Amino acid sequence: MDRIFLDLALLTIVTLVFFFFAFFFLSKRNKINLPAGSAGWPIIGEMWEYLKAGRRGAPHSFFLKRMASYSPAVFRTKLIGQDMAVFCGPAGNKFLFTNEPKYVGLWLPKHLQKVVIFAIDSSKESVEKEAMELRSNLLPEFLRPEALKEYIPLMDAIAKDHLEEHWAPYKEVKVLLLSKAYSYTFGCNLLISLTDPKQIARMHGPFKEMVTGLSSLPINFPGTPFNRAVKASRIVGADMMAVVKQRRREIKENPETANRTDILGKLLDGSEDDGMVSKRIIGFLLGSYHTLSTAITFTISHIAEYPHVYERVFQEQMEIARSKAAGEALNWQDIQKMKYSWCVVCESMRLMPPSKGSFRQAITDFTYEGVTIPKGWKTHWTVHTTHRNPEYFPEPDKFDPSRFEGKGPAPYTFVPFGGGPRMCPGREYARLEILSFIHNVVTKFKLSKVDPNEKVIYRNNPFPANGMLIRLEPLGK
Repeated sequence: MDRIFLDLALLTIVTLVFFFFAFFFLSKRNKINLPAGSAGWPIIGEMWEYLKAGRRGAPHSFFLKRMASYSPAVFRTKLIGQDMAVFCGPAGNKFLFTNEPKYVGLWLPKHLQKVVIFAIDSSKESVEKEAMELRSNLLPEFLRPEALKEYIPLMDAIAKDHLEEHWAPYKEVKVLLLSKAYSYTFGCNLLISLTDPKQIARMHGPFKEMVTGLSSLPINFPGTPFNRAVKASRIVGADMMAVVKQRRREIKENPETANRTDILGKLLDGSEDDGMVSKRIIGFLLGSYHTLSTAITFTISHIAEYPHVYERVFQEQMEIARSKAAGEALNWQDIQKMKYSWCVVCESMRLMPPSKGSFRQAITDFTYEGVTIPKGWKTHWTVHTTHRNPEYFPEPDKFDPSRFEGKGPAPYTFVPFGGGPRMCPGREYARLEILSFIHNVVTKFKLSKVDPNEKVIYRNNPFPANGMLIRLEPLGK
């Protein structure tokens, strides 16, 4: 009996000590001035509301509503299972762009890591580090305007060939599907000199499956889009490694002719092994695929929708075309003359941003606008706090390319490529590819939308529900 009482007394003491320390730590945590907001439902947080806003074609409404309710500077939410601070407006964008790695570091959701790990044959621990190295070491060198100038004639030729094969034979085309095929073909041509249509089509299949799965629900059961993406990522990695090894053999057997002037050839001139070279090429293709195809799709859509916009773009591009000799390719000077066309592209990206933004992780406690962001919390900057915010863009739903003429928008309000030190290094690559494609489209076809009211749905990026069907009228006929 005494033993029972002794055990009960000991249990009582342990329980009281546990509750004391739990109360102490919770009280201490509650004293932290966290951002105002809501964590939503258990486990799923506010993910359902976020996805619903995207399905309605208005993801910005999720953010603007919470900015009005909680704070226009920073608010709390819970997305993809993570406590998260959303930094808002140009000040919030600038803070995150300019304070990495002082306060925040790169972070990828676990389900994205799983797909990327297989594609680049990496470990979970190193995938984020390698992603940073890809950005900081490789991309700036090969994506400088000086380096890209030499590729403009090739960009022009690729666009011409694509339109001749996939557009010219038809009266109507689905732009989204073709722009994805074009973006992948373009990358294969430019990066690895792969021009065989059959091989490109074979490699594009699993690549497209992998990219599609990145924006699906992370449910890894057989038959789900995410499961198919994981399987496809293994094929993508093996395919690219085979291309790299084949080029390496060609260089060894015939170094004078095999080491082409593409990016793969330049990478193989260095000291990196085949695995790292393969990772770099896949990383570049991943970074540009959705961005470019989305920007092209909606730029074509807006040009087709607004006759006055089409007319100005057409006149600008025809003036360039008339200045060229027969068969003469576009060059750097021609691209620089496409000022209004680039305003149209920018306004398209403002309304239909190819990328929503990115996530980071707080690597230390820090304070912003009077609130504390605890270490381990995720941070999020997004185009949706500024791009359709009337404070920065009056009549935000109106398509108006003149917003980008002259000085253009205020700094850190238009951020489809990030900003400051975190500006996407592929911005100039995207500009050259998009403008060379638009030049060839508008000088060859008059465009009109088959369904002017086609619904746009958002996942990671916007996409037209029916593929953006465009009617083509060949010029000169």
